Amino acid sequence: MPRPLHATIHLDAMHQNLVRARSCTPLSKIWAVVKANAYGHGLARGMRGFVQADGLALIETENALELRELGWVKPILLLEGIFDASDIPLLAEHNINSTVHCLEQIKMLEYTSLYRPIDVHLKMNTGMNRLGFPPEDFRAAYARLRAIPGVRNITLMTHFANADELEHPRLSIAEQVRRFRLGADGLAGERSLSNSGGVLHQTELLGGQYGELQNDWVRPGIMLYGGTPGGRAAADFGLLPTMTLRSEIIGIQQLAAGDTVGYGSRFQADGPMTVGVVACGYADGYPRHAAQDTPVIVDGVRTRLVGRVSMDMMTVDLTPVANARVGSKVTLWGDGLPIDEVAQAAGTIGYELMCALAARVRVGEGRLGCD
Repeated sequence: MPRPLHATIHLDAMHQNLVRARSCTPLSKIWAVVKANAYGHGLARGMRGFVQADGLALIETENALELRELGWVKPILLLEGIFDASDIPLLAEHNINSTVHCLEQIKMLEYTSLYRPIDVHLKMNTGMNRLGFPPEDFRAAYARLRAIPGVRNITLMTHFANADELEHPRLSIAEQVRRFRLGADGLAGERSLSNSGGVLHQTELLGGQYGELQNDWVRPGIMLYGGTPGGRAAADFGLLPTMTLRSEIIGIQQLAAGDTVGYGSRFQADGPMTVGVVACGYADGYPRHAAQDTPVIVDGVRTRLVGRVSMDMMTVDLTPVANARVGSKVTLWGDGLPIDEVAQAAGTIGYELMCALAARVRVGEGRLGCD
């Protein structure tokens, strides 16, 4: 028998989360973001789960080509653009859109002859300060792209730093939108602004001064996988978990007052208690730095992590689980236990837990709510 740790991917929940995104932005086309191996869910599953999206967005050229080999015929967008001029003919051959965020990429396009024109997304840096042209340089970059015979359509895009917090004291959406208007006003082309936070907060945003956020394209990522970029819980937005990580109890220990558990003896029992050993550790992608009391579900009963997470195992408090035994089912995140809640208790974010799932973890598919 294989080790009992396994992840279940819920394609039905992925479908539903995409429907939810579309309901937030009914006038927009959707780039479903499938970077990082579809946030740990698998590229092929991401394609199937978001088959109704208008396009798929990711980072790696080789994964864009894999999507084509898997049968995806709708648009694909490279969110970081090309890394080398040798990538450009592939864009034309396979009809792949590329982000353009720096002069070096424009120069590559200027010096490459293409037998078929490509579409690009010109990125403006409105305060995220990672990629993109500042507003004052945006028009010049646009003009250079427009002069390249091999460039067809130019979409204007930016990326919000704090879309989960509408009035962030250092950089609000209002300020980023103002900067975008400054740089893009009067330029022809579709617009692409909103990430997951922008999509989820459309109701609040459209009620104020952010009407252009209901734009031509949106780029939801984490929300499609049942997480949020911060703030409210995913369930508050009607989002469903798309990955459930489960294991089993493989050992039980009875502790007396003063006994400790695991490496470093970080946890000490106040009195008699039962501890269960779960087949999951940091080599599987569970965070080693998870704090005491990080929630876990055993046989449907909510309990907590105790002791330090080790490479292959972790220990949980079985005292509240009356009939716990070797073989008892354990839910580490997902169906019944929101991944964002686990991540917050572990001092990280749901994105990291999804993406960190190790290759040795068995992955299958199943409907949400069905073991």
